[in-house]
Amino acid sequence: MAAELGLRGAVVLVTGGIRGVGAGISRAFLRAGAIVVACARNTPDEPVRTAGRAAEFLTCDVRDAEQVERMMATITERYGRLDVLVNNAGGAPFAEAATASPRFHAKVIELNLLAPLAVSQAANAVMQGQASGGSIVMVSSVSGRRPSPGTAAYGAAKAGLDSLTASLAVEWAPKVRVNGLGVGMVRTESAHRHYGDEDGVAAVARTVPLGRLAEPDEVGACAVFLASPLASYVTGATLPVHGGGEVPAFLRASNANHEETTRT
Repeated sequence: MAAELGLRGAVVLVTGGIRGVGAGISRAFLRAGAIVVACARNTPDEPVRTAGRAAEFLTCDVRDAEQVERMMATITERYGRLDVLVNNAGGAPFAEAATASPRFHAKVIELNLLAPLAVSQAANAVMQGQASGGSIVMVSSVSGRRPSPGTAAYGAAKAGLDSLTASLAVEWAPKVRVNGLGVGMVRTESAHRHYGDEDGVAAVARTVPLGRLAEPDEVGACAVFLASPLASYVTGATLPVHGGGEVPAFLRASNANHEETTRT
């Protein structure tokens, strides 16, 4: 299967690639035979491993332009190229928009929109000089396409990321393809912090048509597809990875009303 994907030996950078969704993405590229470099602000206790292979780790705060430039220089000096960038680093804590500080909102947008742009610029500068070009995958969110109460700045940043994906795809073609993943709810090590105990996770899962949360490696498989030659004519797209989205609230309400009427 790795050979069929055409990524064996490809050099792949995954930002925030050491935990959660990022670790799932790193594992998926390792299984595809790629050389994976994962970056984050803090060094992990153990590297991301799968199938007897491990990702290399580089320390980098993607919000810092100088650190990004140093990281890109290290990758190109070590491997001579960069074939794939996955902009995964992001996220935001819950905060009411009415009371969160301007500094808080600025930091959220910096991490989730400006940092992916900066890392993409650095990667594009390398990829445009390669005969094979390259591929960039943005990890976006369903929060960019539906209301995101409690994480309003995050949702706005992800909406901007979707727009950025489409714009960069036009600007950087034909050498560099740029696509995104519109990720829904994922079962990571921090899922219980967001959704409560197992009963809470199960209740949330019932709102998804497929009846469960995604696994990080499933998101990784989609990133591998978009980066691979299998998607050679796909650019400027954001692929929904959300298990069918969410069952509309009106439908749940009407079903509940129907059940109650039936019982009475």
